[in-house]
Amino acid sequence: MNEAQLVDRRRLFSRFWQAASGFWKGVRRGEAWFLTLSLLTIILGQLFVQYRLNVWNRDIFNALEKRDVSLVGHLALLFVPLALAAVAFNVASVWGRLTTQRAWRAWLTDYQIDRWLKNGRYYQLNLVKGQHQNPEFRIADDTRIATESPVDFAFGVTTAVLTAITFIGVLWAVGGGISFDLGGRAVTIPGYLVFVAVIYSLITTTAMIVIGRQFVQVAEDKNQAEAEFRYAVTRLRENGESIALLGGEPEERSGLSRALGQVIAQWRALCGQYLRTTVVSYGNFVLAPVIPLILCAPKYLAGTMSLGDVMQAATAFVTVQQSFNWLVENYPKLADWTASANRVAGLIVSLDKLEKAEGPGLGHIVRREEGDEVSLELRDVSVTLDDGTAVVGETRVEIRPGERVLVVGESGAGKSTLIRAIAGLWPWGEGDIVIRRGAKLFFMPQRPYVPIGTLKHAVAYPNPTESLSDDAVAEALKSAGLGHLTERINNEGEPWDRTLSGGEQQRLAFAQLFIQQPDIIVMDEATSALDPETQDVLMERIIERLPKAAIISVGHRPELEAFHNRRLILARRQDGARLVADEPLSPRTFAMRRAVSVLFKKPNPKSS
Repeated sequence: MNEAQLVDRRRLFSRFWQAASGFWKGVRRGEAWFLTLSLLTIILGQLFVQYRLNVWNRDIFNALEKRDVSLVGHLALLFVPLALAAVAFNVASVWGRLTTQRAWRAWLTDYQIDRWLKNGRYYQLNLVKGQHQNPEFRIADDTRIATESPVDFAFGVTTAVLTAITFIGVLWAVGGGISFDLGGRAVTIPGYLVFVAVIYSLITTTAMIVIGRQFVQVAEDKNQAEAEFRYAVTRLRENGESIALLGGEPEERSGLSRALGQVIAQWRALCGQYLRTTVVSYGNFVLAPVIPLILCAPKYLAGTMSLGDVMQAATAFVTVQQSFNWLVENYPKLADWTASANRVAGLIVSLDKLEKAEGPGLGHIVRREEGDEVSLELRDVSVTLDDGTAVVGETRVEIRPGERVLVVGESGAGKSTLIRAIAGLWPWGEGDIVIRRGAKLFFMPQRPYVPIGTLKHAVAYPNPTESLSDDAVAEALKSAGLGHLTERINNEGEPWDRTLSGGEQQRLAFAQLFIQQPDIIVMDEATSALDPETQDVLMERIIERLPKAAIISVGHRPELEAFHNRRLILARRQDGARLVADEPLSPRTFAMRRAVSVLFKKPNPKSS
């Protein structure tokens, strides 16, 4: 790993903690601190019981060595409350850790979702570079790991430190010193078991760090490969119809095989890391209980230590080295957590950039509401990519209530980008976009969104289903040429996003429009899947029902000019597209064609 990667990782790590610590500072800080103090109390209770069990262990072996029946019986009875207390504190620790993890995860997930959904950032992430691939996986799985592990780590580290301090004292007192001759001189090492425990722990910890130094990077690569494979499978499902019609299964299978191959390769690398760390961890498991017995054997055989003292020292030694070797046991989990925390931080950093782009200043389009006469005004608006590359040059446009403006130009001239800037989905650039105070804006994309649920829910979206009556929904559907669906508006479980044709989905967007009654309508190829006759009828109905609404639309069909009174022409230039013409049009009033009237009054086949 080079220096730049280390700096980037430290930056992400710092940003993760800056965001995640908000759980202890925000509106849920009372709950957060209560759970934290509860866990600390549980740790102290566990430590006390553990110390008492260590003393009990010494006393029972001494009683057995002396064959003291009465004392053995007394100690057997004493063990019952100690065992119950140990079980109770362990149950409490599970409750405390899981409750803290659940609450923290809920807070951090809500924090990310709120920022992700705000101002269309979930869409804008697709347009910018950064470490935010597969944001849904980062919000779901990575956030879970990133909040579960720190609670376990904090609990484990605190327990390890306090346990080590307590049982080092026990080792020092019980083990005492050891004397031996060295070159004719008597040498005494006080608390020799403590020194051995520390040295042994340093050796195993260092070995684990050296052997597993690549664990974090391997874990990050594995998580990224898993996310990309999951995304590939999801994308296949979402585009199943198009793939099936094109016969693209062999190509998709090839792509899935490559993605799966990356997953397996990363798991193979992770397996190698686990094998190496297992050598250290399991070797430690075998050696740790034996070392103190061997070290205490000379003193026991010499009669200076009782059997109870030996067993107490052995138990304390294992406890101390386990505390010191906490990293040995948790290094793989620590590496996995670091990878997930960095992925969460990568998403948060990208959201930070988008949030910064929404603020006023050089390089940002400023949106404001003011005035009552003009519906929409572009004041020297320039649209750029997030890296500053020009897309649309300075544009000045004023659109009044009731005006209908058609934006045309060759492909790649920036028409859709300009429309997205007007809709508030594209913040990069300069200039002001002014919207009439209190005006409601409605955006109609080429591919409408059909939410999961009933058809009534789809028509009401984004408002609650309960906000509309069945009659209002039926009337909107009939006006949009979907009268044949009115009997099914409350049917549950129908996958409308897959059963409706492209034309029907665009008609559904018109039904939503009739319900919303907006002041400003932004249309981006919103009639591209409709036949010309249906397009004529629906555009005419917008004009009839919303005569004061301002309409800004992008479209290539020449028939659309009949429904607009202005035409803006964008032309590509080396320094970004330019508005080269603002021409008046003469919209025609269409008499309803008899065939189209019949089409909208009777059930009809689906539009293609």
